Amino acid sequence: MTHLAPTSENDIETIRSASRTLVRELGFMNRNLAESDLSPSGVHALLEIESGSCVTAKQLCDTLLLEKSTVSRLVRNLVDRGEIREVAAPHDGRAKQLKLTADGRKTLVGIHRYAVNRVSGAVDPLDKGSRATIASGLAKYAKALQAARMEERSAELDKTIVFAAGYQPGLIGQIAKMHGLAYHELEGFGAPFEAKVAAGLAEFSTRLENPKNEIWTARSGGVTLGSIAIDGESLGENTAHLRWFLVDGAGRGTGIGKRLLDMALEHCDRHEFAAVRLWTFRGLDAARSLYERSGFVLEQEYSGNQWGTPLSEQIFVRNADGR
Repeated sequence: MTHLAPTSENDIETIRSASRTLVRELGFMNRNLAESDLSPSGVHALLEIESGSCVTAKQLCDTLLLEKSTVSRLVRNLVDRGEIREVAAPHDGRAKQLKLTADGRKTLVGIHRYAVNRVSGAVDPLDKGSRATIASGLAKYAKALQAARMEERSAELDKTIVFAAGYQPGLIGQIAKMHGLAYHELEGFGAPFEAKVAAGLAEFSTRLENPKNEIWTARSGGVTLGSIAIDGESLGENTAHLRWFLVDGAGRGTGIGKRLLDMALEHCDRHEFAAVRLWTFRGLDAARSLYERSGFVLEQEYSGNQWGTPLSEQIFVRNADGR
């Protein structure tokens, strides 16, 4: 790893001063934002719902970096105003997803118009090179802030997190619960999904005496934050099946997922599997990025409905020979 010289005090003060100016000039000190009658958090919530990256209150918590109670009040306010509506998730009517209303889309037209005019009005007088410098610099700064926050969070977790291989008391129930909650929030999956996870884990746990099979968990304070397993038998043909890979929301962005995946793949390499396959579905972009950085490639994509509604299911494969 390259060790860079620490940032000078002058550069730090310049960045801090510019950041304060940005906050003020963009209107974040005001009660409302972007010439709307919405708070800054309300504006950002509408933008994230529009983008499709946040369709549940839990996802808004993670993206806006706000507490659950704050987001709950925010969502209720936006619903009461008629900007968004809560609809039943396709897999489970008890789960709620957030959708823009016609009024919400109309509000966003004004927000986008205001934002575009502010940006273009500021940078249009500048030369092309200056515009590129601003765009690149802001993007790098935002990414660096996010990376620093995640590093701090990871360091805090590292003080208490324990990685363990093999069966642990309560493992089946805890992993099934973690999957049930996560996919209920994400896609509205209900009892059939959680039951299938629990049944599969229960059956797999009886085969852990086979050295080709293994399961790993990451825990903190007795709570399971992540899991992954390698089933060396179910697919045959000396192919490993990567199963039950998930990191709970409290552990995402901390490096837990990479460490679990590294453990699983080291196991596969040690046992000289010809290939490793996993089944997932489109839309889990963070997980896909991690798979691809670890040598997996998309082998097949097809429409399936094993969870009660059509999904674009995907198969990824990592071959030992790199092909």
